[in-house]
Amino acid sequence: MTPFILMLIVFVLGYIAIALEHPLKVDKAAIAILLGVLMWVVYIFGVPEILNLGFSPAWNHFVHSSDLTDFLKVNPKASLIDEMKNFIINNEIIDHLGDLSEILFFLLGAMTIVETVDQHEGFRVITDKINTTSKIKLLWILAIITFFLSGILDNMTTTIVMVTLLNKLIDDKKTRWFFASIVIIAANAGGAFTPIGDVTTIMLWIGNQITAIDIMGMVFLPSVVSLLVPLAVVSLYIKGKVTKPEIENETKHTNPKIRMLMLILGIGGLIFVPVFKEITDLPPYMGMLFSLSIIWITVEIIHLKSPAVVRNQYSVVNILKKVDIPTIFFYLGILSAVGALESAGHLQITAQFLDKHLHNIYFINAAIGLLSSIVDNVPIVAAVMGMYPTMTHAMVQASAEPAFMQHFMQNGAFWELLAYAAGTGGSILIIGSAAGVVAMAIEKIDFIWYMKKISWIAFVGYIAGIVTYWLQNVLIFHH
Repeated sequence: MTPFILMLIVFVLGYIAIALEHPLKVDKAAIAILLGVLMWVVYIFGVPEILNLGFSPAWNHFVHSSDLTDFLKVNPKASLIDEMKNFIINNEIIDHLGDLSEILFFLLGAMTIVETVDQHEGFRVITDKINTTSKIKLLWILAIITFFLSGILDNMTTTIVMVTLLNKLIDDKKTRWFFASIVIIAANAGGAFTPIGDVTTIMLWIGNQITAIDIMGMVFLPSVVSLLVPLAVVSLYIKGKVTKPEIENETKHTNPKIRMLMLILGIGGLIFVPVFKEITDLPPYMGMLFSLSIIWITVEIIHLKSPAVVRNQYSVVNILKKVDIPTIFFYLGILSAVGALESAGHLQITAQFLDKHLHNIYFINAAIGLLSSIVDNVPIVAAVMGMYPTMTHAMVQASAEPAFMQHFMQNGAFWELLAYAAGTGGSILIIGSAAGVVAMAIEKIDFIWYMKKISWIAFVGYIAGIVTYWLQNVLIFHH
C-alpha cells in the first residue's frame, strides 16, 4: 500500500470514528486531533513516494520557485528527501498553521463575545420579545433571522449567537437539536449570497472571481430557495409547542440598560468585523479581536465599583472558562487533516477528476458542494480556484471551447454557483461546515442523528437551489 493511499484510508477511518463518537464514547475533539497529527506523520514518512507522484501543486510550485534542481546540482551533498521534508515542515505546516490560526482566533473571539453578552443577559432583550411557543412559528422566525444575520455577519458567528438563543427558548434537548440543525441550514444559506457571509465567498471575492453586487444579485434567490424548501418540508410534520427552560434563581446584577448595552456592543462588535477588514485589509480575526478588546474593557469599566464577587462573576477572565475549547481543538484537528490532503495533492486529483468526467458547470459545482459536506470547503475551493484561471474576453476567444470557458470569466456562472454550492453543500452533514461544527460542539448534537433526521432535508434544499440558479440563468439572463 502506497503512503498516498494510506493517507486517504487514515482520513476515512478518522472520519468514521468522529461520526461514531457516541457509540465509541470518545470525544470527537480527541479523535480529530489524533487524525490531524497522523495525517502529517504518514505524509512525512512517505514523502518521497507521495511528492514524486507529481500530484501536489504546492510542491510543484516550490520546486519551480526555489530553483531546487539548480540548488541540488550546486550542492551535491544535499539530499532531495531532506529538501522534501524541509518543504513540509517549514513551508506547508507553517502556511496551514497560519490559515488555521486565523480561523481559530476568529472563532475564539466570537465565542468569547457571545458568552460575555450571554453572561450579562443581553440576549434576554431578544428572547423576551419572542412570545410564541408554536414550533412552526418559532422555527420560521429563527430561520429567517439567522438567514439575514448570516449575510451581515458570517455563518459561523451567526450560528454561535442563534444556538445560544435556543438555550433560552427551548428546554427539550432533541427539539433544540432539531432547531439548531435548521439554524445550520439557514446560516449556510444566508452566508452564501454575500461576499462576507462565508469563508469561501470571501476567498472568491478577494480573488476577483466575483464582485459584491453580482454575488448578492445572482445567488440571493437560490439561497432563499435552499432554506424555504427545508422549512416547507419540516412544516408538514412538525407539530406542537415548545417549553421554555425555567429561569435560574441565580442572583443577577444586570439591569435592562446593561443588557441592552451588552447586546448592542456584542452584535455591533460582530458586525464591525467585515467593516474593519474593508477599512484596513487586515484579516477578519484581527477585527474580531479588536471588538473583543473593546467589549472586555467596557465590562471592566461597568463593574469597576461592584463588589469583588460580582466583578469576578462578570469578568471576561471568568467567562473565558465557559468558552468551549474542545470546539477549537476539534476544528484544529479536522482542518489539519484536510490541509495534509490538500498539500499532498488529493484535492487536486479530485478537482481534475470532476473536470474530466463531468465537464459541466452545474454538475461540477453540485459535486463540489456534496464533497464540501465531507471535506472542509475552504481547501476544495482553493484547489478549484487554482485549477481554473479567471478568464478574460481575449482568453475566452482564444480557447478551444469559448462557450464553456466564458463561465469562468469574472462573475461567470461557474464562480457564482461555486459560491452557492460550497457554502450550502456543507449543511448536508453536520461537520461539513463551520456552522455545523460549532452547533455540534455547543449542543453536543449526534452525527448519526443529524444524518438520519436532517441530511436529506438539507440535500433537497441544496438541489432546489441549484435548479433555481439554472432556471434563473436560462429564463431571465439567457446564459
